[in-house]
Amino acid sequence: MTTTTETRTAGSDFAELNRRINAAGLLRRRPAYYAVRLGLVSLGLIGGWAAFFLVGASWWTLAVAVFLAVVFAQVALVAHDLAHRQVFRTNKPSARAGLIAGNLAIGMSYGYWMDKHTKHHANPNHDDLDPDVGPGVLVWSREAARGKGFLVKYQAFFFFPLLTLLGLSLKRDSVRALRDGTVKRRGLEAALLATHFIGYAAALLLVLSPLQALAFLVVHQALFGVYLGLTFAPNHKGMPHPDGTEDFLRKQVLTSRNVRGGRLIDAALGGLNYQIEHHLFPAMPTPNLRKAQPVVQRYCAEIGVPYEVTSLRDSYAQALRHLHDVGADLRG
Repeated sequence: MTTTTETRTAGSDFAELNRRINAAGLLRRRPAYYAVRLGLVSLGLIGGWAAFFLVGASWWTLAVAVFLAVVFAQVALVAHDLAHRQVFRTNKPSARAGLIAGNLAIGMSYGYWMDKHTKHHANPNHDDLDPDVGPGVLVWSREAARGKGFLVKYQAFFFFPLLTLLGLSLKRDSVRALRDGTVKRRGLEAALLATHFIGYAAALLLVLSPLQALAFLVVHQALFGVYLGLTFAPNHKGMPHPDGTEDFLRKQVLTSRNVRGGRLIDAALGGLNYQIEHHLFPAMPTPNLRKAQPVVQRYCAEIGVPYEVTSLRDSYAQALRHLHDVGADLRG
């Protein structure tokens, strides 16, 4: 008689996990949750801009900039869920809502980001195939660090300051993608993105003094970049880099880490603290990730696959240590 373990080993480890997740009903849509979440984020965005106009030409507008930085990051997290079809079952409503959230609301090309993020999910932490670890201002492997200069040599110290530029970097890359024609619905995306840029600039220049407008821009975009970066940094940075021979389950689990915490962490990170479950089941609605976590962790223990979970603080420490180690050869 064939045992359950032998049967599972002969087939696919992920297939058995997928069966358990489906049996628990964790891939079902959560329309009520997303109705509330999208409603709250929309109210935050409308309320933030209403406060901006009500406060007017006052230095108190910087408090509004801080609030809108948080809201912009939450809008980006909603766009992330839309891209994975966690909200709507089909592509058309997901894409329409994504264009509104990404291009119009926060000035980031939804098509560009979706293409980039899809490549990341297919090959997380792969040095050649994951755009999130490709050589850039920061370098994530010793091989890529060879011949680099002072910034990479001490890049761990520059990590958080560089996050202040992330929001602007996403806007620049969005414009480049549209210019190069690598985005579907190029005309629509460009029109929505231009509407955001013109409306944003007009609001700042018409309501605030030039110095206040500059200060608002710096505070808003810098904090938006930091918050957005902090939601993604704990997920894969410092985790193993695959060689391409791993099966789907191991490729996703071994390159990801979870961040423990309560409901506040769930809300702040948009559910991305359950990164392992998200990578295994990207279409799983955010509130179901918490319920899937013990199922996945137990199953990984059964089949002997390491399952990384740590605190938020330690996740950043691991990412920074990895960045520092990458530059070790440059420091002699």
